[in-house]
Amino acid sequence: PEVMDMDVKSKPLQPPWYERCVQPCVAELLGSALFIFIGCLSVLEDSGGVGRLQPALAHGLALGVTVAVLGNI
Repeated sequence: PEVMDMDVKSKPLQPPWYERCVQPCVAELLGSALFIFIGCLSVLEDSGGVGRLQPALAHGLALGVTVAVLGNI
């Protein structure tokens, strides 16, 4: 009965190799591609007089949508 009272600490499980190595690389690739694509389109579609505001808003909105959609990953 006293043996049951001992604190047995198990080692925390280490995540699989793809969660440590592959997922961060894929996330960085997709994020960079998204921001380059959005940034280039916002500059190409620049309507006169907007200046730096349109690319800034495009990047900010893209970041906000990405965090809202993928924030739980």
